[in-house]
Amino acid sequence: MTTPLHRFPVGTTYKPLGRHTKGCTGVDVHVTRNLAGELVRVRYVSTHEFMGQVVRAVDVSDSTIARGLISTP
Repeated sequence: MTTPLHRFPVGTTYKPLGRHTKGCTGVDVHVTRNLAGELVRVRYVSTHEFMGQVVRAVDVSDSTIARGLISTP
């Protein structure tokens, strides 16, 4: 059995601390590997709504989601 590369699945909702009161939703996972194939970095892409616009954050860390976890699908 292989272990997943990331902890949180796409669709996870969370509320970042101190940024805004709306919840964010994870929409994608970016995985970086080196030439040897070793996992170097895992970052999440998330969206939230701000004044009627959808804002996308492309460099969200695992700990940011873990601190503000609301629910997982």
